[in-house]
Amino acid sequence: MGGGASVLDSASLLLLNVAMHAEHPFLQEGLEIAWSRLTPGQARVDIPLAVERARASLDALKALSPGEMTYENTFAALEEAASAVSRAWGLLMHLSMVMDGPELRGAVAELMPEVVSFSSGITLDPLLWKALQTASERPWMGALSPARKRYVEEILADFREGGADLPEDKKARYAEVEAELSMAAKKFSENVLDSTNVWELLIDDPAELEGLPDSAVEAARQAALDKGFGGGEKPGWLFTQKATSSVPVMQYARSESLRRRMWEGGSAIGCGEWDNAGVISRILELRDEKARLLGFANYGDYAASRRMAGSGQRALDFIDDLHDKVYAAFLEEQESLRRCKEEKTGLPCPVMAPWETSYWAELRRRELYDFDAEALRPYYCIENVMKGLFAVFSRLYSIRFDEMPVTCGPVGGGLQVSPGVKEVWHPEVRCYEVHDIKTGEHLGSFYTDWHPRDSKRAGAWMNALQTGRPPVDGKPRVPHLALICGNLTRGTGAGSSLLSHREVETIFHEFGHLMHQILSDVEVRALAGTNVAWDFVELPSQINENWCWEREAVDLYARHYQTGEPIPAELFDKMLAARNYMSATDFMRQLSFGKSDLELHVHYDRYKGRRLEEVDDEILAKYRVPLAAKSPSVLRRFTHVFGEAAGYAAGYYSYKWAEVLEADAFSRFRREGVLNPATGADFRRCILSRGNSRPAAELYRDFMGRDPDPEALLVKTGISGPGMKGSACVDTGAPA
Repeated sequence: MGGGASVLDSASLLLLNVAMHAEHPFLQEGLEIAWSRLTPGQARVDIPLAVERARASLDALKALSPGEMTYENTFAALEEAASAVSRAWGLLMHLSMVMDGPELRGAVAELMPEVVSFSSGITLDPLLWKALQTASERPWMGALSPARKRYVEEILADFREGGADLPEDKKARYAEVEAELSMAAKKFSENVLDSTNVWELLIDDPAELEGLPDSAVEAARQAALDKGFGGGEKPGWLFTQKATSSVPVMQYARSESLRRRMWEGGSAIGCGEWDNAGVISRILELRDEKARLLGFANYGDYAASRRMAGSGQRALDFIDDLHDKVYAAFLEEQESLRRCKEEKTGLPCPVMAPWETSYWAELRRRELYDFDAEALRPYYCIENVMKGLFAVFSRLYSIRFDEMPVTCGPVGGGLQVSPGVKEVWHPEVRCYEVHDIKTGEHLGSFYTDWHPRDSKRAGAWMNALQTGRPPVDGKPRVPHLALICGNLTRGTGAGSSLLSHREVETIFHEFGHLMHQILSDVEVRALAGTNVAWDFVELPSQINENWCWEREAVDLYARHYQTGEPIPAELFDKMLAARNYMSATDFMRQLSFGKSDLELHVHYDRYKGRRLEEVDDEILAKYRVPLAAKSPSVLRRFTHVFGEAAGYAAGYYSYKWAEVLEADAFSRFRREGVLNPATGADFRRCILSRGNSRPAAELYRDFMGRDPDPEALLVKTGISGPGMKGSACVDTGAPA
């Protein structure tokens, strides 16, 4: 009888749990998400409920006596409470990024103060802080696994950096700062999206289209038709500020007028009615106040304190040192463009216009290398790219990818989904499962959403929707759930989506983040996947781009969409020859973003209260060459740094930092075989599976057997030779 009652109770609890998730879809756990039921109205019910339950869980933790405390009811309970709210909020924020609209915006604005108050209030709660400190001193701490010990250390550090030791009056101000930061970042992102979407340019003269690739012309024609323009006998072509529309114009259009209008449109983002200058000023002011409240000299030091760089100034020194190594090559490249225009036009060109540089750079590349990047596009059909991508990493990491059938219903429709079918948020979304080939285990699932929409933010990104964990404490594996999104060239009509080489690199890049998440094998979710030091997080993504340049890998996916033929050897050789063309300019562009970000956060006092464009000119005086016209600061649309309360703030340098790491780490693949399963297994074991279970510097040494070679990136990009040594060093002895 007793056993029967126990089974009945468990079954009843399971049914209650299922019923609760059916009633509260934002709170559902597992891999099945009822996207059609995730409405703004439901978010207003579910997210406050998640916060309420999390608060109750934390209240129970605070009420424990020292003798009652265990790891499970203290640190593990804290992790679970925080992750439940994070998951529900993450679903709403994801929808706001891919299906933006007035109702979603209203729900986010209404709920954000409560969510921010809860999340920032965790570290500000004196009773919770005291309970965790007491728990960390209990005898059972010594018996914890290394990952759990590290988690305890990280949590205690999080609390200290989150204001736990502040006096009560400063705690109240800290909470206000966090709330205002979140709202300001939300406003920044909305301004960027709205000012991007409002700009359209309708062309009715085909002469304006000369030089544009056929793919860009056809996409513009289809865009016009979709908006009701250009039908019948009068054709039309519609251009927007989405990258898939604007980039081809700036690179290929012979019409200077068209390029100039496109540049002017881009310059208007974050300006006028959607002016972000004041928003940026306020965000910087709040971040600086937050850092000083916590005892840091500036926000750069706060952000970098537990990263590989260790301090904001050290990150800034890293950028400045690389700048000095690249500067001469950058100036020579820019001068070569100016001379090229003079020679071709027969007219003096003391300075170039900003709408000319991409065009003349592409023209000169085609002449120097007899290489037109558009010639690669027919070989990059997105379906083949995905199949080849899976083939590359299936071989390297011993995993299998299975595409799942999907269905999509109207929001609020309550879609009935058949077993084995995955519900998605948009008809273009696809879903896949990842299994370990050796064990058969289901490691995780992920969605892809690759093409632009007016309701979708720009750029490309990976997000985790559920962080899994390996089998532990007698419990089975919990698979990961993640997504990768982009804004890649869309197929026209019934045609295939044919990508540029850069877009293929984007897919591989985001897939690297995805593999970091899906292949994570850390028992503590808060330390799993991409929850690593910010200047280490781009290593798995940026190393992935290398497989876009290796013939052995490229042949697995680059097939002509009509004939199935691989890229001809002559074309591939030209692509390789042109790989480092204008590399110093590309290098300097990335450094300029890192420089602006760090200067504003490390030396805020130097720039506060001044005009944004004046500050921009001062900071980047040696990162640019003079141009015939000036545009508003690119910071006005710098969503990486200002589109989230934290995001990449004082952390954009991490792209270059991680590039140094990946350029060096890929040398091992080059040496042992770019598709060598043994090397791939080591990368999976040492880097991808370990998350933040150990310091990043140690993980890197596990894979390479040494610290990174600081010259690797300069050699890879052709800026210096292998015999030249400098001090642009990533010192892995810094705090991680």
